[in-house]
Amino acid sequence: MVTPSSEHAPAQPGASPAGSTRAPSADPSIGELVGEISEDFTQLVREEVELAKAEIKESATRAGKAAGMLAGSGYAGHLVLLMGSLAAIFGLAHVVDLAWAALIVTGFWAIVGALLFVVGRKRLQTVSAKPERTVQTLKEDAQWARNPTS
Repeated sequence: MVTPSSEHAPAQPGASPAGSTRAPSADPSIGELVGEISEDFTQLVREEVELAKAEIKESATRAGKAAGMLAGSGYAGHLVLLMGSLAAIFGLAHVVDLAWAALIVTGFWAIVGALLFVVGRKRLQTVSAKPERTVQTLKEDAQWARNPTS
C-alpha cells in the first residue's frame, strides 16, 4: 500500500507549522513565547552564519583566482625583464664585446636592486608594528569602564 509522504500529507488541525517544534496552543504562556522567540532567534543566527560562510567562501574563491592572475602577471613581467635584458646585452654587443655588454646590463640591474633595497628598508623602518589607534581607543574604553559617569 502506498502512503503519501509527510510533505504531501494534508495539514491536520493542531499540527505544528513548518519549522516549529512546538504545537501551537490557544493561549501560550510567557515562557512558551520566550522559548519560541529564543528558538527563532537561534535559527536566524544559524542561517546568518551559513550565509556568511557561503559569502566568505565565494569571496575567497574570487580572491584566490585574482591572486593567481597577479602571480601569473608577475611571472610574465619577470620574463619581459629577462628578455629585455638579453636584448640589451645583444644590442650593446654591437658596440662593445659581448662579455662587457653582459657586465654592463648586470651592473645596471645591481644598481636598481640596491636602490630598491635602500628605499624599501627606510620605508620599513617607519612602519610601526603596534596598532597605535587601537591601543589608544582600548585605553579610552578601559578608562570609561572604570569611570562610566565621567
